[in-house]
Amino acid sequence: MPRANKPASIKRTVACLAVAALCSPVHAGCDRPVYLTFDTGHMGVAPLVAEVLQRQQVQATFFLANERTVTEGTTLDDHWAPWWKTLAQGGHVFGSHTWDHLVWLADEPNGFKMKATAGAQSGQILHVTPQAYCDELARPAQRFQAMTGQAMAPIFRAPAGKTSPALLQAAQACGWHHVPWTPAGFLGDELDSDRYPNRQLLGRALQNIRAGDILLAHLGIWSRQDPWAPAVLEPLIAGLKAKGYCFATLREHPEYRAWLQAASARLH
Repeated sequence: MPRANKPASIKRTVACLAVAALCSPVHAGCDRPVYLTFDTGHMGVAPLVAEVLQRQQVQATFFLANERTVTEGTTLDDHWAPWWKTLAQGGHVFGSHTWDHLVWLADEPNGFKMKATAGAQSGQILHVTPQAYCDELARPAQRFQAMTGQAMAPIFRAPAGKTSPALLQAAQACGWHHVPWTPAGFLGDELDSDRYPNRQLLGRALQNIRAGDILLAHLGIWSRQDPWAPAVLEPLIAGLKAKGYCFATLREHPEYRAWLQAASARLH
């Protein structure tokens, strides 16, 4: 796929992101790290998640989309701006989840067939060019900077984790590196709570997670009746610590730290 053309505004955005993402040092003494990540959701549990992370002194990585919330707004609206700013001041790392939570369905000759699952076009099938997808990735970064005064790292997670080689190539051409999760890191908060109760999910995670795993959870899932967070979150963190694991952000992950360093070098 040909390299996507980058408007000057997007080039400037990616430039500041790459440099800012290198500001924090690698955590010393963390030789068995796991990487806790959260995607946005309905935000009903977001304040409790932040309290647990603060109490446990754990930093995480958050992937932001502008999704519908229980407060009858969206995750990146003015209601939530102070919450994101406080979180950013706590040293967490932030990446893009696309603005309208676009789920990849198929490659097309001129781009991608996608389904919007947030925003005014939610539920609609869209035909998205590579440049339009780059713009979708950049919008959460621009909003995050406006809310917090800080830059977003040039990493992203595709909604539902669905990608193709062409999609990843298009994103990388405009400065974004995709972050999936590892199989054992799927924490199950999207699953039906009757079939997969919290106690079962906690036990499975404590048994299966290993050093280097990227863990996936959300800031609220509409379909889960018995919320995963914070019920499982704090016992999971405490249990993993007891087993000798430590928590780090993707800023310290070997693969993504190398990407951030290379992105910075290309700008100088």
